[in-house]
Amino acid sequence: MSVLIKNGRVITAGNDCIADIYIEGEVIKAIGQNLQVKAEKEIDAAGMLVFPGGIDPHVHLAMPFMGTFSSDDYETGTRAALYGGTTTVIDFVLQTQGDSLKAALTDWQSRATGTAVGDYSFHMAVTDFNENTKAEIKQMIEEEGISSFKTFMAYKGALMIDDRQMFGLMSEVKKQGGMVTTHATNGDVIDFLVAKHRAEGKLSPLYHYLSQPEVTEAEASNRFAQMAGYTGCPAYIVHLTCEGALNAVRDAGRRNYQVFAETCIQYLILDASLYENDFEGAKWVMSPPLREKKDQAALWAGINQGLLQIVATDHCPFMWEQKLMGKNDFSKIPNGHPAIENRIELLYSEGVAKGKISLNKFVEVSSTNAAKIFGMFPRKGTIAVGSDADIVIFDPNGKHTLSAATHHMNVDYSGYEGWEVSGKVKTVLLRGKVAIDGDECLVEKGNGQFIKRSKVSNIV
Repeated sequence: MSVLIKNGRVITAGNDCIADIYIEGEVIKAIGQNLQVKAEKEIDAAGMLVFPGGIDPHVHLAMPFMGTFSSDDYETGTRAALYGGTTTVIDFVLQTQGDSLKAALTDWQSRATGTAVGDYSFHMAVTDFNENTKAEIKQMIEEEGISSFKTFMAYKGALMIDDRQMFGLMSEVKKQGGMVTTHATNGDVIDFLVAKHRAEGKLSPLYHYLSQPEVTEAEASNRFAQMAGYTGCPAYIVHLTCEGALNAVRDAGRRNYQVFAETCIQYLILDASLYENDFEGAKWVMSPPLREKKDQAALWAGINQGLLQIVATDHCPFMWEQKLMGKNDFSKIPNGHPAIENRIELLYSEGVAKGKISLNKFVEVSSTNAAKIFGMFPRKGTIAVGSDADIVIFDPNGKHTLSAATHHMNVDYSGYEGWEVSGKVKTVLLRGKVAIDGDECLVEKGNGQFIKRSKVSNIV
């Protein structure tokens, strides 16, 4: 099908102009003013912003965790992402300790293939690095198109690897042209503090926060950066939350280490005072936890300084009944909160509309940088001739209120209930097809494609 989007204000990471976009099939064929072409479908985008579909490189769909599963699967999660202007997500395949990477990949493929509504890719989370795992790294990158390998420096006894394994993984991933990413918090210290608070009978959600002080993240971020610097492995810190960790990234830059970092929308706009609301605070129990107002200021500055390249979500929702598993013990509350549908609108409303970031920076951190860092650019992450026609048409004046009553995520509460937002996603195209039109989803389960990604050495 051919589509012509007319008269929109087209925003990319580097451009801002009024233009028409002509699409044939799945890709953009022409961009210009007053294009004289015939199309089967014409969309008038006058007064609207037109920007590339969002890429959320940090989501957990149907993730097994703490004896349960996150409540959004590939169908509901990628559909909700589309409603929120995110056309591609990258999820995490979790290796089972003692088993192969290939077995884990096969498991996750069975969840996503024929199910996803929007496009998706995978990171490979390595929880057991050994000689067998080492031998699989090349295959994952060259055959499967998975070039990023996630590690956990926390969740002791479950997902956490030690520094010896981290060092070995970095050395092999560097050799094969990939990237190592990490959840950078000190699992040993957190484990000690959790046990201490439980022994003292301090069991409310507040103590989830107090068990993960800023120092646990700052120390781990620095340690990870130092190992990355020594091995020469491209590195990426996920969901960075605080000033101390940001300074570790800043210091890595001074040493010319290749360390990238993301934050998440919740850390930019929510803070730890929410944990003081008795068990209601369980809605925001995530790891790392929400931080302080001073950390929000540091993160916004870090975005503008280029220290933080991406704003993601770490979308990992659980129903309220699942959160109640930790009613009498904060350490049993499933970690995670819903945001996959809210990211783009909140980032525009709290960032662009309030003058904290520019429109170009907004596109950069919500789409373009993720495509570049994770090997999908220029197919994804921009509006350019030859790129996939993943396009959001956005009303900058569309004021509305976020609520569990109207969102499309499979979760029965909102982390942003009653939040007044400036700016609304109106129409979303995925590979040239109108996927979202107002309140209607026009694509079916199974529409989403797996996106193979390039070697990191080819694009960084």
